[in-house]
This record gives sequence, structure tokens and C-alpha cells, in this order.
Amino acid sequence: MSKPVVLFLCEGNSARSQMAEAFLRKHAGNRFEIHSAGLNPRDIHPMTIRVMDEVGISLQGHRSKSLTEYLGKLAVRHVIIVCEYDENSCPHVWPFTRHTIHWPFEDPAAAEGSERERLDRFRAVRNTIEEHIVQWVRRGGADAEESRLA
Repeated sequence: MSKPVVLFLCEGNSARSQMAEAFLRKHAGNRFEIHSAGLNPRDIHPMTIRVMDEVGISLQGHRSKSLTEYLGKLAVRHVIIVCEYDENSCPHVWPFTRHTIHWPFEDPAAAEGSERERLDRFRAVRNTIEEHIVQWVRRGGADAEESRLA
């Protein structure tokens, strides 16, 4: 039997969705087939790589992907949108999915300030994403209504 597919969507697939994909692989990679994509993919942000390395997760081999790589090609059971609600370019629906969940994380790539301040923002978002992933996995990751943590 194949594993249920989880797709994390975001605007750029450079920070939040990459973190979420990596954390779900860490916490439940044996239970799900996991992907991430963006509407307008950009290179993975260097601070994303750095803060994930800090918690022992390498993003080596990861790349930003367009949602068109998956649209109509993959039977997605769970779409988890990790953009903030007010991001106009963020996807809001995914056709033919069983569950669409919205976890509105702040975009750390938009943070301003010193390098330390921007890294602190990336770390805070990273930690919040992992908390959401852990709770979702504990709840079974199956019911969109029970999984809303926002």
C-alpha cells in the first residue's frame, strides 16, 4: 500500500515549505510521501539551510520546486499551505486533494535588520513549524479539522 502524499505549498519554496518538508520527513517520513513546492520558486534561502543545519537537518539535495511539477501528476492527500493569510501570491486551494490545511507562518525571508536579527526570525519560524509538525503527527495527520493549529 502506498503512503499518503503530503504537499507543503508556499509562495517561493525557499524557506517555510522547505523546513516543513524536512521536519515531516524527520518525524514521520516512514508514514508519508512528502513534497514541497511554490508558486514562484526561488533558490533555497541560505539562512534556511543554516538554521536547519543547526538542528541537525541537512537540506543538501533539496531544491526549490514549482507546484506545476505536482499539479495533476500526484494524488495528494494532504496539502498544507504555509504562507501567511494575507500573502496574495500564496496558493489557497489545491484541486482534488482530500484535505487542505492552512498554517500561516510568517515569512522569515522578509525579515529585516542585522544578520543576527534575521537569523533569530528564521529560528523562530523554524521552531514554530516543527511544533506544528510534531502536533499534527501526534494527532495522526489524517483529519484536516483536527489538524488546524493556527
